[in-house]
Amino acid sequence: MNGRTVLERFPAGGPRGSWPAEEFAQARRLEGLPAEVVMDLPSDMFLVVVRGGETAGGAVA
Repeated sequence: MNGRTVLERFPAGGPRGSWPAEEFAQARRLEGLPAEVVMDLPSDMFLVVVRGGETAGGAVA
């Protein structure tokens, strides 16, 4: 996932599925970040990312 900054990771096997990731992404969008949720199949995690590394700090995947 070149050119994306990972803001947060959520386990895909959680009882609420992607909802926590979607809620986190929505909160970031309300703050003005273009956050989106993607699925990382190898790690079985939902990632909340911003394309193009548009945030200061964070891990770039």
